[in-house]
Amino acid sequence: MSETVLPIEQFEPVIEASAPTPNTPSKNRGGGLVILALLLGVAGIAVGGWGVWQVRSLQAGHQQQLSQLQDIGTQTQTLKQSEQQLATRLAQLPPPTELEERRRLVAQLQGDQQRLSERLETVLGASRQDWRLAEAEHLLRLASLRLSALQDINSALALVQGADQILQEQDDPGSFAAREQLAKSLAALRSVEQPDRTGLFLQLGALRDQVAQLNTLAPEYQDKGESLLGLTAAGDATDSHWAQWWDQISHYIRIDFNADKNIRPLLAGQSLTQVRLALSLTLEQAQWAALNGEPKVYAQAIGEARDVLQNNFNKDNPQSKVLDERLQALTTQPVSVVTPDLAQSLSSVQAYLERRHLAADKPAAQAKQETSP
Repeated sequence: MSETVLPIEQFEPVIEASAPTPNTPSKNRGGGLVILALLLGVAGIAVGGWGVWQVRSLQAGHQQQLSQLQDIGTQTQTLKQSEQQLATRLAQLPPPTELEERRRLVAQLQGDQQRLSERLETVLGASRQDWRLAEAEHLLRLASLRLSALQDINSALALVQGADQILQEQDDPGSFAAREQLAKSLAALRSVEQPDRTGLFLQLGALRDQVAQLNTLAPEYQDKGESLLGLTAAGDATDSHWAQWWDQISHYIRIDFNADKNIRPLLAGQSLTQVRLALSLTLEQAQWAALNGEPKVYAQAIGEARDVLQNNFNKDNPQSKVLDERLQALTTQPVSVVTPDLAQSLSSVQAYLERRHLAADKPAAQAKQETSP
């Protein structure tokens, strides 16, 4: 900036020396030169500022280029390290001939694995069918056991239906005979009514609870004012004492003018307990017979319970009368049924399984004969 100002100062004496004093046009010409000099100075200042800005810009660009060069150097070093690592890995790789041999072995292994998986699927498919058919045979055995041991019609019906469903899933015309026999067994099971053994067991249990409440064995004497003591009672202390004495003695001595009635003797407390125990045991035996489907034992237990009631209690006793009527109604309830025989169904299913096994063994035997020398 100092260099651009110096020429202006040098021009001023020249202008003053060249401009004539007395002439007015020369003065105007000198002022124009001053303005021109000023403009040149401003232009010089602008040029100098622009030059400084250019220098600073060049310096900033130079610094940026230096940082970029440093980054490029760092990246170059990283690339060199990566190149060295790749070279090390490539040196560790087997030669192309070995790689080709490995590719061939992998392709051969994949082909063997595919053939093995196909054979395995074939074997497993046949095994699943065999397992399902064996399950059907087992279901029929369970149904036969439930019928023979427990006479459980509902469970046997569900088991036979499961076996028939398995044969239906096979979709094999050879199972027609077996399914026909299963259909006959299902029809026979549906025609049999399942006895309500659980209901009988619970009803007999409720009667056992009523046995424990049998207290009044015969009607007790109750003075209703008809006795001589009741008619002559005046209400004083002496009469009250005699009334209490008469009430106590009436529990042990009774005079009945209706001797034609069948009245059982009164039992003591221990005898009443024994009667309750006998009734409870007979009803418990009837419960066991109802659950196990034993009609003879059930009828015998109900008959013994009725005999105990009739031999030890009066017919006029409301508790024993209701209990005897309920036992008589339960006597007619069925506890057993004639169960159908599932032996033919089981035999037909076993025959079907045997035919399938023989048909499956024939191709294997033929292939073995062909391969044998």
